[in-house]
Amino acid sequence: MKNITQHTGTLKIIKRLDSSYYGNPRYLLSIDGFTCRTAIDSMLGYSVTNYDGKEVTATIGTHYNNATLNTLKGV
Repeated sequence: MKNITQHTGTLKIIKRLDSSYYGNPRYLLSIDGFTCRTAIDSMLGYSVTNYDGKEVTATIGTHYNNATLNTLKGV
């Protein structure tokens, strides 16, 4: 992952994307006006629903030219 930046703001789930080949969930998210998605087969796909509508601190990087969620922590 490249170009990792840190953002603090309210997490909003925009939509649920298709699951990965192995059945793990994926989401399209908005954090402080930045749009990103969860990585394929990432554990963050399971925990991101717990933070919907809450203040979070997240790191977002680029992975294959897509903004991708790297870490997520509640404030």
